[in-house]
Amino acid sequence: MDWIPKTRLGQMVLNGEVTTMSDALETRLPLREAEIVDILLPDLKDEVIDLNMVQRMTDSGRRVRFAVTCIVGNGDGFIGIGRAKGKEVGPSIKKAIDNAKLNIIEVKRGCGSWECGCGLPHTLPFEVMGRTGSVTVYLKPAPRGISLAVGDVAKSLLTLAGVQDAWGFARGNTKTKVNYAMATFEALKMTARMRVTEEQAKTLNIVPGPVGIRFAEADAGAKEE
Repeated sequence: MDWIPKTRLGQMVLNGEVTTMSDALETRLPLREAEIVDILLPDLKDEVIDLNMVQRMTDSGRRVRFAVTCIVGNGDGFIGIGRAKGKEVGPSIKKAIDNAKLNIIEVKRGCGSWECGCGLPHTLPFEVMGRTGSVTVYLKPAPRGISLAVGDVAKSLLTLAGVQDAWGFARGNTKTKVNYAMATFEALKMTARMRVTEEQAKTLNIVPGPVGIRFAEADAGAKEE
């Protein structure tokens, strides 16, 4: 990969000082190069949430631009959202994906539903709320097997974030997909911001970031029992 890092974090990744996305976010250094995410999260998936054509009348005639909103995630604890505008669809989508990579966050998961108690990090550890514009999104922990009882836009974000079960509802003009997606992202961001004690983390099995291997091992152990 012919990449010459321009930031301190990029140099640390290239030198092997930072080997995981969790470590990169813990450095608190600004994430300004999409190549960092490409190296640390090679299995990243992306999805276009909204694509709008914006027309504007000028003295020289009508100008057409495209506004794109994309999300990226690895399906195991990391999610990002980005927006971009451009004259062509393809470059605009690529730019929106790169912006989403620069806005990536680490999501906490656990077993926060009082109806469950399985101890696996399959849902949210606690109730969270996010607000953007007129849209307010509430996400609540759900017992295992409920799946994602949320709207289609929120379901896309939760799936890429690795949340398997959740209750959710929204208020406001949810037909505005951009605000709906941003509000859901803000709610997920609250899981990263919320501080938890060691006792809470142990009781609810709260785990930040990737849990794929541990989840599979715990699931296999539960089936054997």
